[in-house]
Amino acid sequence: MHILLTGGTGLMGRRLCQHWLDQGHRLTVWSRKPDQVQRLCGTSVRGIAHPDDLGQEPVDAVINLAGAPIADRPWTRKRKMLLWDSRITLTEQLMTWLERREQKPGVLISGSAVGWYGDGGERELDETSQPVSEDFASRLCIAWEETAQRAQALGIRVVLLRTGLVLSSDGGMLQRLLPPFKLGMGGPIGSGRQWMPWVHIDDQIAAIDFLLNRKDTQGPYNACAPLPVRNRDFAKTLAAILHRPAFMPMPAIALRLLMGELSILLLGGQRAHPSRLQEAGFTFRFTDLHAALENLLGRH
Repeated sequence: MHILLTGGTGLMGRRLCQHWLDQGHRLTVWSRKPDQVQRLCGTSVRGIAHPDDLGQEPVDAVINLAGAPIADRPWTRKRKMLLWDSRITLTEQLMTWLERREQKPGVLISGSAVGWYGDGGERELDETSQPVSEDFASRLCIAWEETAQRAQALGIRVVLLRTGLVLSSDGGMLQRLLPPFKLGMGGPIGSGRQWMPWVHIDDQIAAIDFLLNRKDTQGPYNACAPLPVRNRDFAKTLAAILHRPAFMPMPAIALRLLMGELSILLLGGQRAHPSRLQEAGFTFRFTDLHAALENLLGRH
């Protein structure tokens, strides 16, 4: 299978490349820095600056995961434009390319996030739920999904991947949390009651591979473990794995002052469940947070 990826040099993209190379697939990564693709993704992975570089070479599947990190820095007007362009504008370019193609890929798996629902409070959220509240992250995900869904009119199967907090030992949010927790300065954020939908990166990769190969899957899928946890329980579990205390909460008012509108992302949450993934027959390897963190950080 020939697979085209956007976001292929990111955390998930690199792992997907490794996974699919091991399965014998042919991979092409659309990147702003195509000369770095082989170093980051594998020597047999082709890097291109634009899909037009493929000409009319057949592509069997497109995996659209590109997007600047949403929680790295405050949402200034300039940052919001970058977050929008790296997701929606790029996906629009992808749609234009797909419309011009004579041979269409069979499937498009396009990124999204559980932030699509907004801050869900105590509501249990599955793929039949509607957005509960509206903030920038929610509007971003809604627009991202709506843009990708245009591929359905081209006869392409479209899968929308609403991802939770991806836990990995190679990067992402978990690696940003480790320094304060290792110093014994970790703790809950705000009240600590907000729900955190999480997923071990191995399950995330397996779920994407599952959705790629199951031709009867389409539409939105919550990519998060079946048992979300509250933020305070996440903090306690991470601290226990590191043999450190977790008694230094980050007050909500301080977070709002430091991070502005971005604080909504950390003070809110989603009690999301992967109902459609499980109904389709996908089995999670990691359903317990302690086991997942121990697998990733046991050496600590």
